[in-house]
Amino acid sequence: MRSIRPLLAVTGLAAVLSLSATACGPTENGAADKPAASATAGNGSGDAALPADLADKLKEHGVDLDKWKNGEWKNWDKDTWLREAKDFVNPVIEGLWKPERMKEAKSPQKTMAAADISGDQGVTDPEPAPVKAVPEAKPYHKNAAPVGKVFFDAPEGTMVCSATVIKDPKAPGRSNLVWTAGHCVHAGKAGGWYRNMAFVPAYNDLGKSSAELENAKAQEIAPYGVYWADWVATSAEWITQGGPTGGEGAPYDYAVMHVKPEKGSKSIEETVGVALDVDFDAPEAKDIDAMGAWGYPAAPPFDGLLMHKCVDRPGRLSISPGTPTMWRIGCTMTGGSSGGGWFAEQPDGKLALVSNTSIGPVTAGWLAGPRLGEGAEQIYTTMSDKFAGQ
Repeated sequence: MRSIRPLLAVTGLAAVLSLSATACGPTENGAADKPAASATAGNGSGDAALPADLADKLKEHGVDLDKWKNGEWKNWDKDTWLREAKDFVNPVIEGLWKPERMKEAKSPQKTMAAADISGDQGVTDPEPAPVKAVPEAKPYHKNAAPVGKVFFDAPEGTMVCSATVIKDPKAPGRSNLVWTAGHCVHAGKAGGWYRNMAFVPAYNDLGKSSAELENAKAQEIAPYGVYWADWVATSAEWITQGGPTGGEGAPYDYAVMHVKPEKGSKSIEETVGVALDVDFDAPEAKDIDAMGAWGYPAAPPFDGLLMHKCVDRPGRLSISPGTPTMWRIGCTMTGGSSGGGWFAEQPDGKLALVSNTSIGPVTAGWLAGPRLGEGAEQIYTTMSDKFAGQ
């Protein structure tokens, strides 16, 4: 019989998140507090920290910045698809992420198939029983403000993942860091960086249906506005080993985005009112009563419009010898929840991010996420240091 302790912890996890996510949220009928000034500096995002040679970097690969913004980004020729860590570019195309385009975004389903997993290798616990994903309480800005959706373009079309606002140690109270999965920002060994990457916290805040959103105003879809990624870092292992079904890159399938608002200059933490700590030294699975995964599942039977969550006692999953063991929980969320944060309660009663959704079976009975250790912490620290004092 399954332990009831994770079930009892559902209330605790939800309560902790709810209590920590109430500040500075939009009203149910109004937009978030956003400055009216347009973003014009740097590459169009108002960020002076962006590389000054952005246009030159694109030209090195035969791409003109103006042509890029006018549609050249749709060219996925392998010679112009930037893939190295140092080559990330993401020029803001103002107004690209309109509500209707967000609604059309699909989940990267291939990344959710776990066909290459061998449960007989390394340390793997018995497969967990499915835990039905439940809708998050509405409005989202009062219950899970740090959670949102990542939108991006890939060769297959307009895509979507989930992500979480996290704290920045070099910018207390003013973080612009967002945690997601590596496969939500980079194609892995077969490709390069995705394009037009943007984050929308508390997407569809009131949890309206597709029909109800037919003529929705932008603030109903994106109550806090749209935040573009001006720099992104993922693991070298994901870039060199990541594949369509995760592959040996799955245990390293994490990424940190630094974002700036399409309009205005307020940090994302100040705007949504909360950001979560990241725990890079979580206890062993046997010592954790409950771990919760949050996200916006978009593959059937879900439609990507509603935030869901699963809470379960975590187990262990090994992909292959020599790679870190991953966390695994029972959960019926599907593609689109990829990149969504996994939270666990800390000794002080607060929640911290301990992982993100990476892979799961086609049958959608469980999810697995990387265990965050030294490599993940190094990426996090590097991203914080890169923008320190700016």
